[in-house]
Amino acid sequence: MNKPSKLILMLVIAFVTPAGFAADAKKAEAPTAHEYTAKSPKLNRAQVDELLAKPEQLLVIDVRQPDEVSTIGGFPAYLSIQAADLEKYLAYIPKDRTIITLSNHAGRAGKAADLLAGKGFTVAGAVGVQNYEEEGGKLTKIAPKKPAKPAEKHKHKS
Repeated sequence: MNKPSKLILMLVIAFVTPAGFAADAKKAEAPTAHEYTAKSPKLNRAQVDELLAKPEQLLVIDVRQPDEVSTIGGFPAYLSIQAADLEKYLAYIPKDRTIITLSNHAGRAGKAADLLAGKGFTVAGAVGVQNYEEEGGKLTKIAPKKPAKPAEKHKHKS
């Protein structure tokens, strides 16, 4: 390689390398898929357990898909309203209880909690069930029912 070609190559490397590091730094600063950004507080295990100790004052709304609840687990008693349907079922949610919303890492739960708080509900916050479990909380595993076997046909004697 001649001297001018080497010089051009070195200049290209000198200018491209910092740009590559800058791009990596921006990727590191970008929010992750599980980053919590809602206005409602994200509750930890101790806060959730304190609320669960008074079930007569609490309403748990799980905004996940049914298959997420069955594969990951959840709380033993909850109202299941998927996140996309929450606004159309507001009339069915009692206003006389404190509400916590659930999702896997509290992302959808946070949005749901913000929506409910904005509509006048008393919301304690959002819970990520996987975060709750990582902090030592116990989840209830709910196995889906297996389809019933077809009933045998009985022959009737006439």
